[in-house]
Amino acid sequence: MARPYVCTAMAALLLLGVAAVSTSKGLKGKEHQRASRIPSQFSQEERVTMKETLKGAIQIPTVSFNPGEFNRTALAEFGEYMYKAFPTVFRTSFIQHEVVGEYSHLFTIQGSDPRLLPYMLVSHIDVVPAPDQGWEVPPFSGLERDGFIYGRGTLDNKNAAMAILQALELLLIRNYIPRRSFYIALGHDEEVSGAGGAQKISALLQARGVQLTFIVDEGGFILDDLIPSIKKPFAMVSVSEKGALNLMLQVNMTPGHSAAPPKETSIGILAAAVSRLEQTPMPNMFGSGPLAMTLQQLASEFPFPTNIVMNNLWLFGPFVSRSLERSPLTNAVVRTTTAVTVFHAGVKDNVIPPVAQATVNFRIHPAQTCQEVLKLAKNIVADDRVQFHVLDAFDPLPVSPSDDQALGYQLIRQTLQSVFPEVNIIVPGICIGITDSRYYSNLTTGIYRFNPIYLQPQDLHSFHGINEKISVQGYETQVKFMFEFLQNADADQKPVPHLHEL
Repeated sequence: MARPYVCTAMAALLLLGVAAVSTSKGLKGKEHQRASRIPSQFSQEERVTMKETLKGAIQIPTVSFNPGEFNRTALAEFGEYMYKAFPTVFRTSFIQHEVVGEYSHLFTIQGSDPRLLPYMLVSHIDVVPAPDQGWEVPPFSGLERDGFIYGRGTLDNKNAAMAILQALELLLIRNYIPRRSFYIALGHDEEVSGAGGAQKISALLQARGVQLTFIVDEGGFILDDLIPSIKKPFAMVSVSEKGALNLMLQVNMTPGHSAAPPKETSIGILAAAVSRLEQTPMPNMFGSGPLAMTLQQLASEFPFPTNIVMNNLWLFGPFVSRSLERSPLTNAVVRTTTAVTVFHAGVKDNVIPPVAQATVNFRIHPAQTCQEVLKLAKNIVADDRVQFHVLDAFDPLPVSPSDDQALGYQLIRQTLQSVFPEVNIIVPGICIGITDSRYYSNLTTGIYRFNPIYLQPQDLHSFHGINEKISVQGYETQVKFMFEFLQNADADQKPVPHLHEL
């Protein structure tokens, strides 16, 4: 992911101890699926191959440092590694492989039924830097210890890329021929913007007139023991993600000697401006966006006394809204966040600095736009001496449907209930980070972010942190999920309604 975050869904529900149990009748078209179903049973040799293949991928340091600055040698090596690791994928006649933007990869898998609209699975092969300090094992060793594979990319996000290709390889070995066409897009620079990979893949598909029924990218997880009041694991599927606005604030002054300073220096003026931004948060948007949708959907299913509160937000709304502001995680769900991330000023200890600059990062709530936040920021600073320069900006993605007619969402639900029968709590949510999926919004209205792996409290700090790892069993199950998902996606009918039960 582009930032160390958990793509959280409806964090408000977590804070309030919400659990929504859903049972589904699944998808129509199961007669076809049962007739040609390939069981997700793997031999011991295949399971060993799975984990060894992931280890090999982790050992290739495909690090992205800055936009346009990445380990090109490693990225080229990774492309060669895929050929060796998944030979059946690359020699299958109905699969086309293309290299896009030098190091990204696009696979086109041609289905047997052209009437079915295709979909796309998205991941990325690059990782953030990983200094050795603090790691229990070298970060690019792929070492297995106590049932876990360690290394940068085991959770973010080589595991997903490898699981997709591994599942496809295993299906093809079993003579699988998909009915529905689909694409696999693997970006090489997601960690530093995705402009050289995902953006170019999107442009290529758009030029070809491709339209997709849905996309699945990284994002939500199966969360376990993260909220004390929720005893059972629950799945979060992100249906939107925040936008972003990077502003550079700049103050210019005539330089001079510090022995006779002006009343305010450029540093002082700028420091006051960013302080006002920090002390004046953006409006609380509780009641707008995906949060309101989910609360309305689940209000009657909340445990007592939360169900009373949620069914009477006209009365308890302000209380709930204030409660969500107390935690940085839930606060990020209800508003556009403000973070001062860079400050540059000063040349010498006895010189009045001529220029002071600060970069402020805003993560835009789905109910707002970049222009609205820019206007609010200027009003908060309220100082004409402070110049505003937009470094980059993109609005939040639209909220993807999660109702009974949303094929992508219901396929995730169906596969979850098959592969993880112990998980019967599935909720839509919002991703507070940034993913490659934002480049594909012109291809579909259904973008879903979900990784079929368990996430526990101790895992949160390993994203872009130290000792990132995935359990061997967890990775095998991730492959199994994709193995079943690919087959489930061959359904030719729309989903049928599912039932909600307490």
